[in-house]
Amino acid sequence: MHKDKTFSLEKSIEIIERTPNAIRALTEGLSEDWTHENEGPNTWSVFDIVGHLVHGEKTDWITRVNIILNDSENKEFEAFDRYAQMESSKGKTLSNLLDEFEEARRKNIALIKEKQIKPDDFSKTGIHPSYGEVNLQQLMATWVVHDLNHIAQINRVMAKQYTNFVGPWFEFLRVLKINP
Repeated sequence: MHKDKTFSLEKSIEIIERTPNAIRALTEGLSEDWTHENEGPNTWSVFDIVGHLVHGEKTDWITRVNIILNDSENKEFEAFDRYAQMESSKGKTLSNLLDEFEEARRKNIALIKEKQIKPDDFSKTGIHPSYGEVNLQQLMATWVVHDLNHIAQINRVMAKQYTNFVGPWFEFLRVLKINP
């Protein structure tokens, strides 16, 4: 089971700096049969997930970190459009999106490191449009878990393409039983 531990920015960076390479290793060069299929209506393909991650890098995480850490009176976050990638990814290849994600994430990690965030900063807050007051620790932890969630989602979306082919092993393949 998990133990309650102290939040660590360094441990968080260990995950978020590896996410682009992990997704690239898993998906780059695959046929569109793997990367453009989804789990049914109102679900995302691998392509859509990577586009979503790109959009988040450009408009969400670092923007919110900056709002929390700045000295401005206005601490309100803009609403994040979770479906913006449906437009912004048009005309691009998965390889294009992987390159964009890698570059944007590299820049955002550098910005986080430049800020020299201290443990006292973790309690600084911003105002989320749906959740109200949130702190930097929650935002950073969510960034990590968001990445891990989408890596798991990519695996699930691809695994489900073989649901009808695994035969009796279905009962042991939990990933095939998870609903989107």
